Amino acid sequence: MAVLDSKTPQGDIAKQWENYKNSINLVNPANKRNIDIIVVGTGLAGGAAAATLAELGYNVKTFCYQDSPRRAHSIAAQGGINAAKNYQGDGDSIYRLFYDTVKGGDYRSRESNVYRLAEVSANIIDQCVAQGVPFAREYGGLLDNRSFGGVLVSRTFYAKGQTGQQLLLGAYAAMNRQINRGKIQSYTRHEMLDLVIVDGKARGIIARDLISGKIERHAAHAVVIASGGYGNVFFLSTNAMGSNVTASWKVHKKGAFFANPCFTQIHPTCIPVSGEHQSKLTLMSESLRNDGRIWVPKKKEDAIAIREGRLKPTELTEEERDYYLERRYPSFGNLVPRDVASRAAKERCDAGFGVNKTGEAVFLDFASAIERYGKEQAAIHGKHNPTAEEIRELGEEVIANKYGNLFQMYEKIVDENPYKTPMKIYPAVHYTMGGIWVDYNLMTTIPGCYAAGEANFSDHGANRLGASALMQGLADGYFVLPYTIGDYLAQDIRTGKIPTDSPEFEAAEKAVVDQIDKLINNKGKYSVDHYHKKLGKIMWNKCGMARNAKDLAEAAVEIRELREDFHKNVLIPGTAQSKNSELEKALRVADFLELGELFAKDALHRNESCGGHFREEYQTEEGEAQRDDENFKYVAAWEYTGDPSQAKLHKEELEYKNIELKTRSYK
Repeated sequence: MAVLDSKTPQGDIAKQWENYKNSINLVNPANKRNIDIIVVGTGLAGGAAAATLAELGYNVKTFCYQDSPRRAHSIAAQGGINAAKNYQGDGDSIYRLFYDTVKGGDYRSRESNVYRLAEVSANIIDQCVAQGVPFAREYGGLLDNRSFGGVLVSRTFYAKGQTGQQLLLGAYAAMNRQINRGKIQSYTRHEMLDLVIVDGKARGIIARDLISGKIERHAAHAVVIASGGYGNVFFLSTNAMGSNVTASWKVHKKGAFFANPCFTQIHPTCIPVSGEHQSKLTLMSESLRNDGRIWVPKKKEDAIAIREGRLKPTELTEEERDYYLERRYPSFGNLVPRDVASRAAKERCDAGFGVNKTGEAVFLDFASAIERYGKEQAAIHGKHNPTAEEIRELGEEVIANKYGNLFQMYEKIVDENPYKTPMKIYPAVHYTMGGIWVDYNLMTTIPGCYAAGEANFSDHGANRLGASALMQGLADGYFVLPYTIGDYLAQDIRTGKIPTDSPEFEAAEKAVVDQIDKLINNKGKYSVDHYHKKLGKIMWNKCGMARNAKDLAEAAVEIRELREDFHKNVLIPGTAQSKNSELEKALRVADFLELGELFAKDALHRNESCGGHFREEYQTEEGEAQRDDENFKYVAAWEYTGDPSQAKLHKEELEYKNIELKTRSYK
């Protein structure tokens, strides 16, 4: 077992990034024109990286399986993006953002990377405003901010409930400019199926044209993986249905270590599962917790009556409601971090206080906010004796301006008006903090192969604070990778074009073709979704919100057996030489079936509870996560050995020199 070198610079953490940028190698503009870079994934991290690298002068190829980069899953990040600008004058600072992020991640992230993230966060906002992103503004013209979970300040910039969409359009516009200049070659409807390594360095990819089925070779001096997270290993998640682990898993199988796969985030405000027919879940933005209050009935009989339709939630008085987050966590209330809020909701529902037909839902109620805003607006409009109806009307207008599209989305899906009756929510799989291990430069353990955004094991430790996914993706793409990749590429200025007719490209293409041929010629009897759903149930039931040693050991065995059955009995109609969505899904599910076993292995080895990884054996008397800093204060980076069950563990020990290591408390 090796101890991993993160290449973290030494010295004062506040000066590390600036000093590091001043010391690394650069590539001059004339030489950049001779260097090719492949970027896999064109969401916020990939799109920002591609646009910036092309602007610097590199030749960039981008690959995405969607028909346009505009369809990347980044578009679904609704609530906002964090930045330490302190526009509210409420005590925010770079250090405060750094502290909140490390604490929110339950002290399982690398200090140097998180401080850099906080440091460049303010630049992201300036960049996006210059691109025309329509952030919300307050009455004086300054950009507005709201709060998110796990913090005591307002640092989240937002564009109504469409922040991810607007930021993605900004990155896409920057990409388009480079496409028009000829600096970016955009390959849409293409999926990366393998990494090509030549003389120990990442030198290209094998991709499949999803329209024609053609297998293609693409060479470059460096490859950037920015393909998002792997939440769909659970089948039901808030991710887009096409989101997958394939690009990350392929580089893992070629030598890149996979870090902390069990660190998966369960988001507390999702529309509950309604039945077996569902193929994905819909997220209600965490921003709603600014104004929505979460509760269940105090009496079990009231919860049963609501479930059976004999009682409406609006008929319960304040005294008959249990605002359990406000009760348990008075300092943070409804804005505790996601892992804390999720476990609290599960605890209430497990105890029999759930409010939908399945008993797995709690209420998110806006009545108090509507009344508060209504009275405020009445005073502003000079209405000194407003009626209750006028107050409600004015309050609903304010809520509509802040969250209108989210309320519309909820009503379309659930067929209930959330202005009149509380939303029903329940936790669901969302973001993945685990991913490809990277050093301070964002380089994987394969020279020349980088990972950015959610695809890497990231800066969030065991739990991501809300509104930090967009921040990390854009920080990596716009402000980190374009500097650090030059340090590596400076040695390639004399290399020349990378040929695609080498034995390494030949072997990689043959491996891909062989895998496709084997799947397409498999005369099984079950659909790909049959296996994906089975995998999802194992993952949710035994590797989900709460885990224990017995379930995790069983899950690893069950996933292995399911994988073996998949390769014997999966049925894929159609041919490989054409558009074939079932073949696409099969290739992705094959990777999920391997990742799932590593996920269980990682969760089983980590005998502690921290952030989104909650082991039932390791909790306090009050049901809070109980870390073991003496034995598990490290990043678990797994090396592929040919079998997920035999993955080799490498440790990156974590040091905390700038933040005191202590039990996380939001009370």
